[in-house]
Amino acid sequence: MGMSGAASGDGAGVPVAGRPLVFRGGTVLTVDDAATVLRDADVLVVDDRIAAVGHRLDVPEGTAEVDASGGIVMPGMIDTHRHMWQTAMRGYGADWTLTQYFVWYYLEHGRKFRPQDIAAGNRLAAIESLDAGVTTTVDWSHNLHTTDHAEAAIEALRSVPGRFVLAYGNIQAGPWEWSADPAVRSILERLRDAGDDRMGVQMAFDVTGDPAFPERAAFEVARDLGIPVTTHAGVWGATSDTGIQQMYDGGFMTPETTYVHASTLTRDSYQRIAATGGSISVATESECSAGQGHAPTEQVLQYGIPVSLSMDTSVWWSGDMFSAMRATLNADRMAEHLTAHLQGETITHLRLRAARVLEWCTRGGAHTIGRDRDLGSVEVGKKADLVLVKNDHSPVSFPLLNPVGHVVFQAQRGDVHTVVVDGRVVKSDGRLVGIDLAAVRQEIEDTIGYLRAECGEEVWEAGMFPDAPEAEQSILENPYQYTDFKDESKRAGGEERVLGR
Repeated sequence: MGMSGAASGDGAGVPVAGRPLVFRGGTVLTVDDAATVLRDADVLVVDDRIAAVGHRLDVPEGTAEVDASGGIVMPGMIDTHRHMWQTAMRGYGADWTLTQYFVWYYLEHGRKFRPQDIAAGNRLAAIESLDAGVTTTVDWSHNLHTTDHAEAAIEALRSVPGRFVLAYGNIQAGPWEWSADPAVRSILERLRDAGDDRMGVQMAFDVTGDPAFPERAAFEVARDLGIPVTTHAGVWGATSDTGIQQMYDGGFMTPETTYVHASTLTRDSYQRIAATGGSISVATESECSAGQGHAPTEQVLQYGIPVSLSMDTSVWWSGDMFSAMRATLNADRMAEHLTAHLQGETITHLRLRAARVLEWCTRGGAHTIGRDRDLGSVEVGKKADLVLVKNDHSPVSFPLLNPVGHVVFQAQRGDVHTVVVDGRVVKSDGRLVGIDLAAVRQEIEDTIGYLRAECGEEVWEAGMFPDAPEAEQSILENPYQYTDFKDESKRAGGEERVLGR
């Protein structure tokens, strides 16, 4: 479902598959080692690769042309952490705290999702990614409580012509339990061995800090299979430095490991992440709104930790990386200014620049998923995952003075003119190609109708519009229903983690 094989609308002007393609006369943000910016330049695509980048390129006969004049050609953006299955409930949790999110999905209603509901959310999220110029998305798929759910998640991703990584998880069972299931292992091995560079695989689970460290068994499975682990680390109220220490002592912190959020850790933990070469996925809109902690931009810059950006979930926030870049710059600058103000000082030069967050959104994501060699920049020989930002109908499209600043602070998903994945045009002239949105809408409506009926109208409405807080509020000591462990550190001594000391 979701792909019709023909362009949306009448399909006029869409380059024919299999023909070379050239973007003509655009401003090219290469995001290469030198952060090269080329004005009035061309990018030639042949098959699935970038064949040439330069001025007034000679191209093969029959090459399709895209007029990029007045626009910006850049690498496809990469989201390294999104709970795609939750997109079926887009905007539902706009007023949630992280605790309310945990209660709804982890403790009360997550198990209600059927395989077809996981598929519906995944398919819509995958289409949404392409529309916004996100050519690669890591599906942090942590509600795969049966292998049927996993197969549905995979089918939905494969039905959309983007690039994806399935991060296999299950919040309904301990990771030491589901990772030991031969049927789960079979799926992981199949994805690992498929040789499909448009579908990667990770294992997704958290470390609660239980002194028994039951998650060790899941790490050992990941090690045996040679599959990277992505984990929510340093999340206030859920995971802490204890989990990092356990991972480090067990030898499970590797360059392939992704630490999502990593917001409320001490400097000792950041040093361990830096020393072992792992990456942090910063989801700033989420961290600012939900309460995981402040986005750790200061710490990653201080310790030289590789960084990527992510959007987390559309149950709250948007699914476009323009928002991620903007939010990350704003949060870092707010923190820098506020710290200075409290000391009676004034910031006159900013530490985090637009070019850096653009790099995190592209090359940083490629590094995080182990695809540095062929994704993340506009360079000859790399995969043709490209985005043209251009909107001749918008007064915000000109003047184009600082192209990096324009992408980060001015552009939005409606300005994504053309998207190419693996050499294939998937969005052209502002319209998705080959996407049957009517069928996807019906799929989503079926899921919403089912969930509302399962919850009951009163519960459904109460979940969407939570009561205003009482004067005294208790904390959720453990969002993971598969363990009874409670972390007493959530009640005291938190200042060190919050400030990253």
